[in-house]
Amino acid sequence: MDIATGPVTLADIEAAAERIKSRVRRTPCLRARFLRQPLHPGELLLKLESLQVTGSFKARGANNAVLQLDPAALKRGIVTASGGNHGLAVAYAGHASGATTVIYLPETAPAAKADKLRAWGAEVVVEGAVWDDANEAALARATRDGLAYVHPFSDPAVIAGQGTVGREMLAQSPHIDTLVVAIGGGGLISGVATAAKAIKPGIRVIGVEPLGAPTLSESLAAGQPITLAAIETAAVTLAPRRSAAINLEIIRNHVDQIVLVTDQEMREAARWLWFEMGIGAELAGAAAIAAIQAGKVELPEGSTAAAVICGVGDDGIGG
Repeated sequence: MDIATGPVTLADIEAAAERIKSRVRRTPCLRARFLRQPLHPGELLLKLESLQVTGSFKARGANNAVLQLDPAALKRGIVTASGGNHGLAVAYAGHASGATTVIYLPETAPAAKADKLRAWGAEVVVEGAVWDDANEAALARATRDGLAYVHPFSDPAVIAGQGTVGREMLAQSPHIDTLVVAIGGGGLISGVATAAKAIKPGIRVIGVEPLGAPTLSESLAAGQPITLAAIETAAVTLAPRRSAAINLEIIRNHVDQIVLVTDQEMREAARWLWFEMGIGAELAGAAAIAAIQAGKVELPEGSTAAAVICGVGDDGIGG
């Protein structure tokens, strides 16, 4: 499929970058240097979306979606379901737009995320064991109360907003050979891969999923979105039981490979980020580093790899 005819285009991502520029940070793409335990014989870059507003890349997609709502929709309010990071981003976007916001969380979401949501002024509702359960409740609330629903990964506006990460990385470091990106529902990698392949067609894009939530890996193998029977990972922000057709289509066409990492590998990567780089990352935020550290991504000597550190946390501090 030609990029120009895809569900999200580089033009959409460029428009998103312009739309959200007053609401998000241009995060650094930091060279991992002066290390006791280097991970790559070439150059390794870390895109620090952990420093983004609300602590993750999600602020980009949420604001791009909310900024396109009409005044009447904003007045009625907005709703979403989240493992935590998307909810924080929507709460921030709602706060910045003056809209009331309702966030549905699964029971597995950290209590600290719920506290942060309330601090942004959001109503928090805990519903169901996993994100998919919370999402059903959020959709029902949207229908019942006429609220605008912002999907965390399958909304083209959200994907375009997340794509600004890839656009920004290649503006900062155009010599990147390989991008390594965590996958939950697939919104981040869908946007990043669309931008990266349009700007630099020869670049490799590698996705990383938890072994206990291989949603997109299984969907690619099946040729259609599938629903996982169970979730078996502590990386709850990377753990929807089901993705969506739009994400599967983009990933099939623009992502070169998906690798799986264990929770222990993500914990070790989070510790590496903390002790080597002074970067606090949640398990999901450390997933790309986990794939590199565990040797699951082939990186030729002298090449330049870039990992997206997609979410802040303290998973490496206690190690």
